[in-house]
Amino acid sequence: MSIALDWTPNTNHTGFFVAQELGYYENAGLQVQIIDPSADQYATTPTKKLELGQVDFAIAPTESAISLNTKSRKAEAKAVAAILQEDASAIAVLASSDINRPAALDGRSYASYGARYEDKIVQQMVRNDGGRGEIYLSYPDKLGIWNTLLENKADATWIFQNWEGVEAETQGIELRCFELGNYGIPYGYSPVLLALADQIESRREAYQAFLQATKAGYLHALENPESAARMLGAFVTAHDRERIDLVKAQKRTNPYYGTAQTWGQMDAARVSRFVTWLKANNIESTLEAIEQIFTNELLSGSGT
Repeated sequence: MSIALDWTPNTNHTGFFVAQELGYYENAGLQVQIIDPSADQYATTPTKKLELGQVDFAIAPTESAISLNTKSRKAEAKAVAAILQEDASAIAVLASSDINRPAALDGRSYASYGARYEDKIVQQMVRNDGGRGEIYLSYPDKLGIWNTLLENKADATWIFQNWEGVEAETQGIELRCFELGNYGIPYGYSPVLLALADQIESRREAYQAFLQATKAGYLHALENPESAARMLGAFVTAHDRERIDLVKAQKRTNPYYGTAQTWGQMDAARVSRFVTWLKANNIESTLEAIEQIFTNELLSGSGT
């Protein structure tokens, strides 16, 4: 069984590495390969690997499930677990800049990951704050996007405050962060764990076992952030190991995991609000039903 990470190993992924290191997967009869995107420098995105059948799971935001199900040659994929229960991401600028609100991004540069809906979401955020949404878009190498902000090659980019934000704190770099929810965007779950619908049916028991073992890994991290950070530390990049206080990042991330009762669960009303917002702002128009893009059935054993 294999899982494609959305980024180099970080505290959003801790539970996978803990489950691997503590033998939770092995005890469930699973051999799990965790694939770091730096292995091919993002030549093939995690969701593309999923679509091509190269992996069982891919980590991505909710939007990726929408995109896979609505593109011209659609791939029926569903989110099967939310890794974070609340949004830990934000649009970040350097505090030393004169950008003190999203509207001030008009005429400024944004380093984009090139995801299908990303640019329009950011542009709408600027408009929601009273701007025109006229930002200059650049598309650097994905794994170098964060550095474009630090090196003043871009004015803004999208980060996880519990990872890049902690790196900035560790290095004494002050950021100004704009959270989507504060500007009228009912953002969906991010990241989530995606799987193909046909594989969910044909490999249901194995996938349920994988999610239970993964959940145990995340719950261990909740109770033992220091040891979890040490286990994760064996897999993070040398750059991140040097620049990020891993225990601080782990403790910052832990509240987002939820609890033993809520880990992985996705609320239909929240998913619906985000999809409705995308449609109302002409960012997405073709998704027929939210049931196409997520399910809790592998977590609870019944229902969506």
